[in-house]
Amino acid sequence: MAQSTHEDQDFRALMGDVKPLRRHANRADPGQRRRRPTEAQLARRESAQAELARDSFLSDDFVELLPPFDPIEFRRDGIQQGVVDRLRHGGYPAQSRLHLLRRPLADCRRALPPFIHEAYAHDLRSLLIVHGRGQEVDSPANVLRSYLAKWLAQFEEVQAFVSAQQADGGLGATWVMLRKSERARAANRERQQKRRG
Repeated sequence: MAQSTHEDQDFRALMGDVKPLRRHANRADPGQRRRRPTEAQLARRESAQAELARDSFLSDDFVELLPPFDPIEFRRDGIQQGVVDRLRHGGYPAQSRLHLLRRPLADCRRALPPFIHEAYAHDLRSLLIVHGRGQEVDSPANVLRSYLAKWLAQFEEVQAFVSAQQADGGLGATWVMLRKSERARAANRERQQKRRG
């Protein structure tokens, strides 16, 4: 017992002028009412939810796998075959490129929407997506190519897409043509009117 008293005195001597913390200081108080989010917090939350909803329309559900040696081609109604042929042959310079080689499918699914939306926002029309090509139907590169064909058709901004020629990456790359933004159309109409006088 004498040792216990001696240890208590040593402890008190070491603590000196240390004072105990107030009750609930520096702790979450379960009795405290929750504060309402500020206007800025609500705006950030709404913006994040809208962006998530906008980009989450791309599905990673089942997709029909394309044969590995078949080119892909898509065009919306009203797009002439000559435009698609010119796109296929690299007749439009690549204004932006996205490289998806050896990336997991989930990463590609996340990277595609911002790439398309940003290109459209900057009035780019001709894009090249490099994704690779596998020799087997179920190879990762061919699975990505199959999903890419499904995903690109879901974007309103995409007018057409087609497999590239060998010089531009062959079946391991896809040319994408975006529609003109309203701003680009207005500028085009203005140029036409100035030319006519």
